[in-house]
Amino acid sequence: MKIALAQLNYIVGHFEHNTRLMIDALAQAQSRGVDLIVFSELSVCGYPPRDLLEMDHFIDQCEAAVKKIAGHCQGIAAIVGGPSRNAQTFGKRLLNSAFLLSNGAVEEVYHKGLLPTYDVFDEYRYFEPATTFKTILFQGKRIALTICEDLWNLDEPALYRISPMDELIKEKPDLMINISASPFAWSHLADRHFTFSENARKYKLPLFVSNQMGGHTELLFDGKSAAYNSQGGLVGFIDSFKEGIKIFDLEEVAESKVPASVLSLSESEKNDIIYKALVFGIKEYFGKLGLKKAILGLSGGLDSALTLVLAAEALGPENCRAVLLPGPFSSNHSVADAEQLACNLGVPYDIISINETVDALQQSLGPYFKGTPAGIAEENLQARARAVILMGLANKFGYVLLNTSNKSETAVGYGTLYGDMCGGLAVIGDIYKTEAYSLARFINREKEIIPANTIDKPPSAELKPDQRDTDSLPPYEILDDILQKYIEKKMSAAQIAASGHDPELVEKVLRMVNNNEYKRHQTPPILRVSKKAFGSGRKMPLVGRFPE
Repeated sequence: MKIALAQLNYIVGHFEHNTRLMIDALAQAQSRGVDLIVFSELSVCGYPPRDLLEMDHFIDQCEAAVKKIAGHCQGIAAIVGGPSRNAQTFGKRLLNSAFLLSNGAVEEVYHKGLLPTYDVFDEYRYFEPATTFKTILFQGKRIALTICEDLWNLDEPALYRISPMDELIKEKPDLMINISASPFAWSHLADRHFTFSENARKYKLPLFVSNQMGGHTELLFDGKSAAYNSQGGLVGFIDSFKEGIKIFDLEEVAESKVPASVLSLSESEKNDIIYKALVFGIKEYFGKLGLKKAILGLSGGLDSALTLVLAAEALGPENCRAVLLPGPFSSNHSVADAEQLACNLGVPYDIISINETVDALQQSLGPYFKGTPAGIAEENLQARARAVILMGLANKFGYVLLNTSNKSETAVGYGTLYGDMCGGLAVIGDIYKTEAYSLARFINREKEIIPANTIDKPPSAELKPDQRDTDSLPPYEILDDILQKYIEKKMSAAQIAASGHDPELVEKVLRMVNNNEYKRHQTPPILRVSKKAFGSGRKMPLVGRFPE
């Protein structure tokens, strides 16, 4: 039996696009002698459809798409993912389903049993979990068909009370097929590989996984659809962030002797995959929304430099515009560094001083600020003046303003609301400052693209004389370690202090994170490259007392 894995780039709710992709893939696979082609989870509508699932006419279109694709399954079969209506009188109105299409019709249906409701996932909001599991028969082979999370119950203690594969294995299947929508996170790649490899080894069956590829606002899906032999060895895969169809011979996969392996990334490999993911995320966000041009404020600092490099790679330098906005405390070398970067990339740039704008704002507010010491309010006028100019240019000429804040700054609120925190897309908002330095050096590994001075100089917001980030923050090596332990690992203040950090500093940093939740609720979507990004994957109360 020849099995094809189809790794395609769907658009949520764009049924014409999605069905065309799948029908074209069917024709291509059939011309190459494929018996069964496998598409990803909720492929007919795209993942995640979120509250579109609450609309009856959306479900009608999903059902129509399945029937249309089935009509092209003559001489070839397909497994597609889509929602289906719950025929029972109890429970949620929908099920997350996989359909076996053959002979022009739906021949078998499998319903997802394990519904993730954590981090970015919210499937129990919409779907009723299946409680019974049956294999499906195709060309004399018994298939254990599962949907994504159905194979993610290996932890001890297990997250779910049932294991669909433990039920399916009782029917002595010949192979496993899993259709997935597993989003990208650089540290998740090893987990995913282990999960699929371990399932193949545990049940002693070959496993074929078709995973979604594409960008959906902040969520990035890398695909990496793959086949594993019954020892858990990775037999073949489709490259990350690329569409493709890969054909496997079932018998060859089953007989393969490739040993199981552990996936680990070097620092260079980590930077490479993050770079590809962020470039891909920008392309997808702009492309799927029909946008073409980006603008950003180029300060001469690391974060805006990194954002411009990524945007120029994703959109082309001719579709990017850098605006240098020197203010009363901007250094000459910052302007020079920004100019050098724009020239290195071939990105057009403008220099617009904000001094007159800031003076006008201070004059307007002068009578009301009179008698008070200068402080953060005056500093923030500079950031907000820059935002007004950038947004004016964006509105006038059809640009999307890119936000350049990193994860460290976003975490502790080291940014000005309606100033440097504004924008349509936050490109590096899931990259800690130390990771930003590492990524910048990776970009410069063959030649200097980002000026060395931009990387080497002490970071500063340049909102007052001789300002340094370390005036109000600990060194980023220390800050980022505290933040990772709190945000990703969910450690308490006491646990973080016990790991070697000053208790008073830990309490200060955690207080900053918690007190600035209101700012993060007002930031643009952040491209997610870690397992715990700000946004839909981290739901914290805006008002409340946080445990220490």
